[in-house]
Amino acid sequence: MLLLLLLASAFLLLPWAGAGEIIGGWEAKPHSRPYMAHLSIRNGSGKYRCGGFLIRPDAVLSAAHCVAGKMKVNITVTLGAHNISKEELSQQKFHVDHWVIHPKYSNKTYENDIMLLKLKPKAKLTKEVNYILLPSDNERVGPGTTCEVAGWGRTSRTQKETNVRVLMEVDLKVQSNKVCEKYFKSSYVHQSMLCVGDGNRKKSTWEGDSGGPLVCNGKAHGIVSHGPTCCIFPKVFTRVLYFGPWIHKELRKFALQDLPDSPSSD
Repeated sequence: MLLLLLLASAFLLLPWAGAGEIIGGWEAKPHSRPYMAHLSIRNGSGKYRCGGFLIRPDAVLSAAHCVAGKMKVNITVTLGAHNISKEELSQQKFHVDHWVIHPKYSNKTYENDIMLLKLKPKAKLTKEVNYILLPSDNERVGPGTTCEVAGWGRTSRTQKETNVRVLMEVDLKVQSNKVCEKYFKSSYVHQSMLCVGDGNRKKSTWEGDSGGPLVCNGKAHGIVSHGPTCCIFPKVFTRVLYFGPWIHKELRKFALQDLPDSPSSD
């Protein structure tokens, strides 16, 4: 019985369960990914971080589980960073007070793990700060496609802290849906999720930067979401293409909020 309980707990999905730092990667060339956003999140239980990415001067895309269900959340978004522990001249910081979580997000299965954050004022586009494009309908990625993920923070499954504060990156391949269906059963929804990882189990995302982008062919196709606690393969990413209509609907609302005499939102 104890063995069964241990096996069950090993596959329990948690919001930080392998959900976002880089294992087996390398330091990114400084400011080579100008769309990257660092989210510093505070609430009553402490401070933690997530990743995100700029998709418009006033909008950052990230993962819903970074803030869902948490009380009194304060978010600071930093753009233009390479070493997040320093006050670099390229950095732009925003205290975000408006974000939108997908209304059908599930904190049990991580379905619809996506959120939009509104930046006010808008980001100033520079060499170090710029947005990344989202895929169009004819730009789907299939198994075997090599993509890139970047993030700050933990680079080891065992060490609680490392001294690495620079942006790290790694290449990962899109996997067959069957790979993730085997691990996650019915909680893996292939229409809205992407199965990603290194079949050799040497490279992966891990704790600390959920919400970062999966970049394939120069566009943001996925968002770092979740994985099994037992191992670094495979990982599930939110499929950005599936949420295109929702993203554009919310971006239109952002634009309306900036019109004169428009009602403010909390």
